[in-house]
Amino acid sequence: MAQKKSKNRKPGSGAKGALPQDPEAFLAEMIRRMDACPDAESLNDNIIMPFALALEKVALARGYTMNIYGEASNIAITSDEDAETIFHLIEEYLDQRD
Repeated sequence: MAQKKSKNRKPGSGAKGALPQDPEAFLAEMIRRMDACPDAESLNDNIIMPFALALEKVALARGYTMNIYGEASNIAITSDEDAETIFHLIEEYLDQRD
């Protein structure tokens, strides 16, 4: 599929670090960025925490209570006072499962 060229921009002149708008391209870019992290600490510092904080800010500003689950993960956004309680519930569940 051909892309339209913008008359006002040079190819590749988008905002530095800008993520693609297409969900599949976004996924591929996030995987590329995650793969570039050499260890769990840098993955947490450079990808996971910034993403989680952005999600929290948007959700809390809109008054959302969220529980997002994937095939093997959960992300729960409730409120400041609930976060630690939910963390402990998950830890307890995982301990019992083992």
